[in-house]
Amino acid sequence: MNARTAAALAVAALLFTAPCATAADGPMAHFAGSWAGNGKITVKDGTSERIRCRSTNTATGNALNLSMRCASDSYKFDLGSEIASDNGAISGSWSETSRGVVGSVSGKMTGTNIQATASAVGVTAALAIRTSGNTLSVSIKSPGSEVSEVSVAMAKGGR
Repeated sequence: MNARTAAALAVAALLFTAPCATAADGPMAHFAGSWAGNGKITVKDGTSERIRCRSTNTATGNALNLSMRCASDSYKFDLGSEIASDNGAISGSWSETSRGVVGSVSGKMTGTNIQATASAVGVTAALAIRTSGNTLSVSIKSPGSEVSEVSVAMAKGGR
């Protein structure tokens, strides 16, 4: 291989790998991946039961798309959100497809922690998402709502 061919291959390799490296280095990269685990759901009357969840999250630069499905013996929900970080300020939208609810998300991100408020007509919930190593923790608190609290710990690549 001559020097000209080697230089062309090196430039081509940089052009094709640079976008992937940028996306992986973004502030939301900690939250990306496939996650699965268990937790607890507490309903309005105070009773609780075990819940199983899966989440598939994609992060590109300052944006995070989250898709989380959870089910217990009595409840099932599908959450989706599209959020962006601007110097640590979080904003975006969320939806719960099985109940047809959509709303907005706002809050802050510090390192591997997101603290936010999810709002929709008649619903307000405190949302905390945190990563530590290969663990993703999600906490949703909405006192007075049908589902007043969900707390889940998921492992990356878990089943």
